[in-house]
Amino acid sequence: MSRDPTTDWGDDVVETAVRSGFGAPAAPAQRNRKARWKDGRLVLGVLLVAVTALAGAKLLSSADDTTTIWAAKHELKAGTPLTDDDLTTVRVRFTSGDDSGRYLSADADLKGLVVGRTVGQGEFVPKDAAVPKSDQDRTEFPLSVASGRLPSDTAPGDVVDVWVVPKEEGQPARPLWSSVRVLQIDSVKGVAGGSARRQVTIALASADLPRIPAALTAISAGEPTLVRKDS
Repeated sequence: MSRDPTTDWGDDVVETAVRSGFGAPAAPAQRNRKARWKDGRLVLGVLLVAVTALAGAKLLSSADDTTTIWAAKHELKAGTPLTDDDLTTVRVRFTSGDDSGRYLSADADLKGLVVGRTVGQGEFVPKDAAVPKSDQDRTEFPLSVASGRLPSDTAPGDVVDVWVVPKEEGQPARPLWSSVRVLQIDSVKGVAGGSARRQVTIALASADLPRIPAALTAISAGEPTLVRKDS
């Protein structure tokens, strides 16, 4: 019998890619996974965490938004030296910096300070009630000053030069006192013409007293003006 040239009857076996009874292995399925950062719930959660953290930080910062100042343990008479034996510290939350600036801070240096006026038991110690001992030997002199003739933030304890500006035009300003301390300052109602004025009390040393008569004459014909100096 002749051998079919297209048929291999020998021992050689040809391997094929597909075995009898089995199919080709399937390729893994490709899933279109959505990126987690695009998940709306995840974004919302991150925002909630951030808002909560910010709110907590603000709450913690505001919880300690206080100022420590001195208060009197008992009544303090004028002339009493200020020491921490007669004072106690209190923590107060003020609504504005101007309010806190009116009282004696607990970190203020008390050396050489005395009580300028009586301070009641438990009262916060005002800055204008804590004066240098040398001011106790001075005379209080009141001035009615137009609001435009002194710095708007003038406060007790400031050191000023006092000038008088004549109302008559062409007349030069005259100095009255130099380096005097402001003891008290209050606002008063407007006077004729509607100009607001401030009631300012200054401390005059004994050497300044002889100038009072001339100063009164000058003030009656002019306007007192305060020039603040570095204390």
